[in-house]
Amino acid sequence: MRQIKIAVLGLGTVGQGVARLLRDNQATLAAKAGCEIALGRALEKFLTKKLDVELAAGALTNRWEEIRQDPEIAVVVETIGGVEPARTYVLQALQAGKSVVTANKDLLAACGQELFQAARAAGRDLYFEASVGAAIPIIGPLRQCLVASRLTEVMGIVNGTTNYILTRMEEEGLPFGEILSEARDLGFTEADPAADLEGHDAARKIAILATLAFHSQVAFADVYAEGIEKITGEDIRLARSLGYKIKLLAICRADGESIEARVHPALLPLEHPLARVGGTYNAIFARGPELGETMFYGVGTGQMPSAQAILSDVATVARNILQGCQGRLNSVAGRILPIKAMAEVETRFFLRLSLEDKPGALSQVAEILGKRGVSVARVIQSGLGAGQAEVVLVTHKTLEGRMRQATAEIGELPVTKKVAALFRVEE
Repeated sequence: MRQIKIAVLGLGTVGQGVARLLRDNQATLAAKAGCEIALGRALEKFLTKKLDVELAAGALTNRWEEIRQDPEIAVVVETIGGVEPARTYVLQALQAGKSVVTANKDLLAACGQELFQAARAAGRDLYFEASVGAAIPIIGPLRQCLVASRLTEVMGIVNGTTNYILTRMEEEGLPFGEILSEARDLGFTEADPAADLEGHDAARKIAILATLAFHSQVAFADVYAEGIEKITGEDIRLARSLGYKIKLLAICRADGESIEARVHPALLPLEHPLARVGGTYNAIFARGPELGETMFYGVGTGQMPSAQAILSDVATVARNILQGCQGRLNSVAGRILPIKAMAEVETRFFLRLSLEDKPGALSQVAEILGKRGVSVARVIQSGLGAGQAEVVLVTHKTLEGRMRQATAEIGELPVTKKVAALFRVEE
């Protein structure tokens, strides 16, 4: 049986997971790939780093040039993360005639088109299933299985940390800070969780999915991102009383003329499939006129889920090498549709206010909404005591720009004590 050697760049959590899974599942992988896949080299900056997996003698190096110039290395697996030096290594690997498998969402969201073009020019494969959803197969379907479908929407829960926090807040009533601390202790988040909490991690992922789904270049900088830090237990309770759950959603939609690309908390009806996704699980929901509706669900993070997605890509690349071919053409965007400004996005809204508990207060709010063309679908009012009332409004669909203007004006009313929350509602 022919042997194909790979190199792993970066022996962090995922990189070591790839080495361990390759060792433990070598026979199974060989049977499915049609060749033996062997770890030939591994790049690690600190050679004295304590590893949880044993490597063959001479495999470990801190010199990229040794791997780039090694003619026996056919596939480079990049698990370094970040943009540089990962970008340089990937480009140089492709130029050296090696195919690449990466899990690096930051790199793809920032430099995807450059990398796709380099892979095409080199006649080599660039695979990246683990970059979104880890164990959830979504990149492959978008690149292959769904290419005949005119997708109009891809929407999902693509960050396990934020979903875990919101699930615990809803089910146990615990405060945000306490759950975040527990998530750190359990290894569900990084030491600096800002990318998760502020929606940037999810924004990078939806940029990748939008590029594939709509065959139009979407970069991380194009995606509107809003995090979960302002969500309170009271918001969650009131949403539930109205028949909704609050989730951090990554959303992209296309109408043939422009693309919406956004990440933010949103209310979902309890019966929506995504509303039932709890804990650290991820799910991605797709819609199109030919496809109808479908959802991909599974573990969206972790060492072994990511490692198995990477090695599945490696097996695909190995089969391509055996057949002397390149896989499906890398998805260089054939066009660039404009990204719709958030002010032009149309959706429903959930608005929570604290008003003076006096006659006419609510009518002043309604007057401003009407003046801005915002129609109200539901109203809930309750007393807060001390001369204040809490009002929750759910609107019909309206433009984001109109709602933002109306909310700003409502905040300036003498009867308004506080604009407590403003969330979008996705049906």
